[in-house]
Amino acid sequence: MRLRSAGVLAFRWREGAPEFLLVHPGGPFWRARDDGAWSIPKGLVEEGEDELAAARREFAEETGLPLAGEFARLGELRQKSGKQVACWLVEADLDLAGFESNTFEIEWPRGSGRRIVAPECDRAAYFGPADAVLKILAGQRAFVHDALARLGLPPPAIATPPPASGARAASPAGRSRPRR
Repeated sequence: MRLRSAGVLAFRWREGAPEFLLVHPGGPFWRARDDGAWSIPKGLVEEGEDELAAARREFAEETGLPLAGEFARLGELRQKSGKQVACWLVEADLDLAGFESNTFEIEWPRGSGRRIVAPECDRAAYFGPADAVLKILAGQRAFVHDALARLGLPPPAIATPPPASGARAASPAGRSRPRR
């Protein structure tokens, strides 16, 4: 069975332009990553669960913030892992001072036998369109573009987005090396 996730792309208006709420994944793996690492608040849809209900539940779990409004389905995207992610757009000007994410347990460093508890998301922030496209995971970037189209706005003019997570950068000698 293919895994399905559902999430919410919340936005607010500032000086006539939208800002999109994204979350940064918690845990040691993501600590030093920023551009191309942020996400919509999302998570797995339980068997038999309504997708919008799952998206709202996951938003609450990952942000600790209340969410109400008129939800518009943006569509869904297939991630590199094969997982399908459905997304809804909602206008919500939230006070991020109340941000608090749920936690998970992980073995870290891998293979050490040591367990740590980390927040599922360690930060939440609103970003203007160009910054949102730069910050969000490559596999979710189309959600920002779809939201802008739904709001009657053009896509942002930005520099080349960062490579997808795990991509390799060329070294000065032309050899590939892992990104740090």
